[in-house]
Amino acid sequence: MFDPDRGWRLHPQVAVRPEPFGALLYHFGTRKLSFLKNRAVLKVVRSLAEHPDARSACRAAGVDDGEQEPYLHALGVLADSTMLVPQETR
Repeated sequence: MFDPDRGWRLHPQVAVRPEPFGALLYHFGTRKLSFLKNRAVLKVVRSLAEHPDARSACRAAGVDDGEQEPYLHALGVLADSTMLVPQETR
């Protein structure tokens, strides 16, 4: 279950290919393909591991708190498909 108040990162078996529309994500373990529909989502996904939680990653990518809902929904879909996994606690 996706929790935006915890840390997330790309699964180690996920490759990211930037595209003009956003990006393609390919999971080599599950063979799933996902599309990121804009570059802002790509920026959030790429920076997730650098932040303590998903909301902070959104803020760092320039997404204001009041505009985060579609981004958090997209991250939740990626987590449900195991493109994203929780960060290990330190």
